[in-house]
Formats: sequence, structure tokens, C-alpha cells
Amino acid sequence: MPNDTLFKNKGLGVSVRGLSKQYKMAAGDVHALRESTWDVAKGSAVAIMGPSGCGKTTLLNLLGGVDRPSSGTILIDGQDLTAMNERALETHRLRRVGFVFQFFNLIPSITAFENIELPMVMAGTPDDQCRRRSRDLLGLVGLEEKGQKRPEELSGGEQQRVGVALALANDPALILADEPTGNLDSVNASAIATLLKSLATDHGKTVIMVSHDAKTVEVFPTVYSMRDGEFLPSETRPAGRV
Repeated sequence: MPNDTLFKNKGLGVSVRGLSKQYKMAAGDVHALRESTWDVAKGSAVAIMGPSGCGKTTLLNLLGGVDRPSSGTILIDGQDLTAMNERALETHRLRRVGFVFQFFNLIPSITAFENIELPMVMAGTPDDQCRRRSRDLLGLVGLEEKGQKRPEELSGGEQQRVGVALALANDPALILADEPTGNLDSVNASAIATLLKSLATDHGKTVIMVSHDAKTVEVFPTVYSMRDGEFLPSETRPAGRV
């Protein structure tokens, strides 16, 4: 079983202040996120629950440097994402953030092993390190024997485990998971949520998962709620009491 030599980069603190995102539409402006102020401590496992369209994905896109806010600031370990140029944001996405998606985000024509290697190749990691790390990450998610399988040869739960390993390829300090259990049955959904939580509790990553499923977020020690682009008052709750 891989140990913490696999993960040298520990979690990053997240702080957003007055964060808003508006989209201009023909029918008028859409407020996806409204004046949100929110903090996540280094190494925390945090879930955000809310219905579709409440602003959860918008928030993750802003934290990941995929999109820019209309106003407000985003501090990731003290660095302001809103002040970064596109090159700096690209580095942020490649090296500091790992994304886990609802639809697995795997390339169907290559193996699980090769999918995990790809971000490391893009980051310039030597071939022998890519191979060793891919093997170790497959071990971490319990798929040591399935590295040569293509995505279509894996179950949905197995594909999402590969998706988690893929997110960890470049040893990011911040893991952003956007409805990662949305296409899974309840057993696999619980297993993936537990795996994500363990990246914080066992390995020191900062993990932020969004979901609309109250059962899925129960394993997380801290759960927030969102509605209509805003965090609800008294949002922090113990896991299991959503």
C-alpha cells in the first residue's frame, strides 16, 4: 500500500471574500454566486450540499482557476487567484489542483494506467517516475490489477476510482470534486466519498466536494449548504447531521 511518500504536498488554505459571479444572458444577468465569504482550513475535508443550479460548480470553477469571478477575492494559501495572469492560472490548474468530475473524464482509447500518466507527462515528469507513480496511485484506489483495462472495461465505480487517481497524478494540494458520485449507485457513492475524505484525514490534502445528495456527504466531517448562489447561515454541521 502506498504511503505518504506518495504525497509530499499538503493541503492549501482557501479563503474567499465577497465572491460573486454573474453571467450576461439575453434575458438578463444570471447571478451564479452572490457575495460569498467562506474559509476552508488546510487539510480539511469539506462537502457543500445544495440543489442543481445553486452555484456549487461555479464556486469550484473559480477555486480551480477555470473561470474568473465578477468581483471579490480568492486566496489559495495566501495567493490571490484573481490577480494571476493566464499562465499562472494554468500552472495552478496543472500542479496545485486535482479535479474529480461526475462523468469520470477518462480518455476511452487508452488504459487506466495511461490515463493517470498523462497529466504527469504534461508536467514534464520523467518516464520512470510516471510509471511508478501511476502504479502506486492505482494501488491507493484499490485497482492494482486493472491498470491495463480501458475505461469501457471497468465498472462505473472503478472508473471513478481511476478518476480520483488521475486527480492525484501531480500531487496537488487541493482536490475539487464536482458531483463525483452523481453517476454511481449508493454503495459506490459512499465508497468514493469515503476515499475522497481519506485524502484529507490520512494524507493532509484539502478536499472540497459538492453534491446534491445528503447521504453522500454524511461521511464528511464538515458540511455546508448553498442555495441561490449563497451559503446559508449557520452552515457548518457535523457530518451525518445534514
